[in-house]
Amino acid sequence: MQRLAIHIRGIVQGVGFRPFVYNLAQRYHVTGWVLNNSQGVEIEAEGDSPAVLRFLEELSISTPPLAVVEEVIVNPVNLHGDTEFIIRYSREETQKTAWVSPDVATCSDCLREMTDPENRRYRYGFINCTNCGPRYSIIKDVPYDRAATTMNTFPMCPSCQAEYDNPGDRRFHAQPNACPECGPAFRLLTREGTPIACDVFRETRQLIAAGNIVAIKGIGGYHLACDARQEQAVSQLRTRKIREDKPFALMCGSIERIRQLCNVSKEEEILLTSASRPIVLLAKKAGSDLAQSVAPDTDFLGVMLPYAPVHWLLLEDQDVWVMTSGNISDEPIVYKDQEALQLLGRIADYFLVHNREIFQQSDDSVVRIVGSRRQILRRSRGFAPKPIKISQEIPSILAVGGEAKNTFCLVRGSFAFMSSHMGDLENMATYEAYLAAIEHYKQLFSIEPALVAYDWHPEYLASKYALSLPISHLGVQHHHAHIASVLAEHDICEKVIGVAFDGTGYGCDGTLWGGEFLVADSTDFVRLGHCKYLPLPGGAKAIKEPWRIAAWVLYNLYGKEFAAFDIKLCHNLSPGWELMVQAAAKGINAPLTSSAGRLFDIAAGILGICHTIHYEGQGAIALERAGHKQYGDVLPYEISQTSPYILDFMLTFAALTEALRKGSSVDFLAACFHATIADAVVTMVKKIQEDTGIRKVALSGGVWQNATILRKVFGILQQDGMSVYTNELVPPNDGGLAFGQAAVAGACMRKR
Repeated sequence: MQRLAIHIRGIVQGVGFRPFVYNLAQRYHVTGWVLNNSQGVEIEAEGDSPAVLRFLEELSISTPPLAVVEEVIVNPVNLHGDTEFIIRYSREETQKTAWVSPDVATCSDCLREMTDPENRRYRYGFINCTNCGPRYSIIKDVPYDRAATTMNTFPMCPSCQAEYDNPGDRRFHAQPNACPECGPAFRLLTREGTPIACDVFRETRQLIAAGNIVAIKGIGGYHLACDARQEQAVSQLRTRKIREDKPFALMCGSIERIRQLCNVSKEEEILLTSASRPIVLLAKKAGSDLAQSVAPDTDFLGVMLPYAPVHWLLLEDQDVWVMTSGNISDEPIVYKDQEALQLLGRIADYFLVHNREIFQQSDDSVVRIVGSRRQILRRSRGFAPKPIKISQEIPSILAVGGEAKNTFCLVRGSFAFMSSHMGDLENMATYEAYLAAIEHYKQLFSIEPALVAYDWHPEYLASKYALSLPISHLGVQHHHAHIASVLAEHDICEKVIGVAFDGTGYGCDGTLWGGEFLVADSTDFVRLGHCKYLPLPGGAKAIKEPWRIAAWVLYNLYGKEFAAFDIKLCHNLSPGWELMVQAAAKGINAPLTSSAGRLFDIAAGILGICHTIHYEGQGAIALERAGHKQYGDVLPYEISQTSPYILDFMLTFAALTEALRKGSSVDFLAACFHATIADAVVTMVKKIQEDTGIRKVALSGGVWQNATILRKVFGILQQDGMSVYTNELVPPNDGGLAFGQAAVAGACMRKR
């Protein structure tokens, strides 16, 4: 006979792990007990040695679908002579190290029950079990028990309680368990908040079909929904939401409907149907029935399948609805009912609401497949707060992230807990939500950081917050953090050639970097090359108005005579452009930048593709769309002969201008620009490789969301025998910055 004390850590709460252990004990005739505690799951198992060892082996290899076993600690203990195996009440401890599951899409078993007229949960909008349903969005604290969730206000009826208490039932200890008799319910309201007596799901479908906009409360917040085939409804949503051009996300009623709209690869279908249910960027098919204003000026659609019961009850197989975040542009997603009526009442005609509280908001995640590799563009619902494993244990760290696309990161031991997508912190509502989320994470995972890592930019609100904390501080250069995020993902300890291409990051010399070639490890970096500094005429206005920096480039190439060129840019020059470029030449209101992102703006401006922008990266996206179906020639560019190498594209812009004036097509020239950027990156990397002998390359920063450039550079470098690494677990944009900051801080602490 043998008795073992077994401690299991990972995502083992809220995923049916205790009933799994209970039923495993019955199979092997093992006695003892299992319980949740603040660190995971604790088991004591007693029986004859072969049975106990088989029981132990099965704990790791036959786990429930949503469980993630990270660590199993086993110690022999004295025999107790138990006669049965029981599930004990949870035990709360001071040190909380239990992981929290992300919110999970409705499983096939629950869908089958929800559509069965004979089932007591027929058409019930909150159906769930241990294999699916809300988790992170309703959890207030660990261990994960009903009392620590927003379901604590809904006492179970006898039928639900019987399921909850039955170890053989799929809902055994499913904390959100409920039914129409005892659980939360939906109501349909006017924008004034007046309830409408009706079958809420059928009525909502009819309202959408009639061209209305409906705010729908889901798992992590509100969506704004309308029929994606009705141009008037979609245009009205754009106007009310103040969202001029940025594409809307779509929800389709079936994978077959998605296939009618988009090309879907096997890898993309796996993402679409996964338990995370992210928005997946897919290539559009021609001739769809969608409203033109759903996704203007892009060849891609962001599409997702239903993931909450309410979505399945609303959408039929052939439906396709706009399902965009419930907010005013640039503000955080709304998740509180009273705020929804106040803030979204200006947008939505009706509200489909429910009375289960959302404790922590969580926006939809956005993912794409590039080649065969996953690229996360926004890591949120379905992914957070699942931690990311790092190679070595480090003391507790808070990394506060950047200003735009903010996430933060808390590290404990060898795990990094990334937050959901927070948004742009210059918005006050977002900043307040950010501060509250940090405190929630600290409490939930029992992490009290000993050090805070932050970006060098002196005006970032996240950095100012970090410096206000009464703990040790470590500033991390923006582009070093980008490259370090790749190194941490792939467990790379040696130096690499890092190509950090993005829009803006504060540099060591006080200028705005963004086109950087670094030799870096996780502790330090050396800048061995960069794109040539260019001024931003008018400062931040140049980022919103690409014509400004394009005009400056042409002024420097041709003088003021360029204004007479018969090209679209010159036809649309704003009054006072000459004073603007002359002021920039004198350094007046024209900060210098080496940003690769601005190179795309210049090309888009010269080619007349994008004069002004309404969302970040719009010029680059339009430029990629113009050229991605063409084969382009490599245009001339210059690289200085000594290190640090300066990459100069003025010859490229001259060649673009001359070819455009001679009648070359815009699409062909856009393809040429992409081919030139890719060729220049590869040439620079090879120069640095020859100087250093380093053959590992890390690519990070928002520019690497450009699939055309990424495929070209990745492919050429691999063909030349280089090992190339990109972000796959966190976004390459600033949404992954906090993870890189934490990696640098951890490496520096280990080194010290």
